Amino acid sequence: MTHIVFLVPAEEEMLEAAEYYESQRRGLGRTFLAEVQRTVDRIVENPRLGQAVRQGIRRRLLRRFPFGILYQVDPDEIVIIAVMHLRRRPGYWSDRV
Repeated sequence: MTHIVFLVPAEEEMLEAAEYYESQRRGLGRTFLAEVQRTVDRIVENPRLGQAVRQGIRRRLLRRFPFGILYQVDPDEIVIIAVMHLRRRPGYWSDRV
């Protein structure tokens, strides 16, 4: 089984987004987190399927939410670099790698 590691900023932005969605409608934050988990599971199943956005960095889009998961595939783990909103500050995460 592949080990998944979330960088602290990626985990923080995921939780902030979930809190925002939950404040908009009860249960929507939980739905967001479930979609993140589903997308991470898809990444584990086929890590090379994500769109290459930079040397060694790939992106998978979430369904139903305007977010993408940026990740790096290492020999023993997959590192989640960002859980990024697709319409805000492109490239803000680049100093994390």
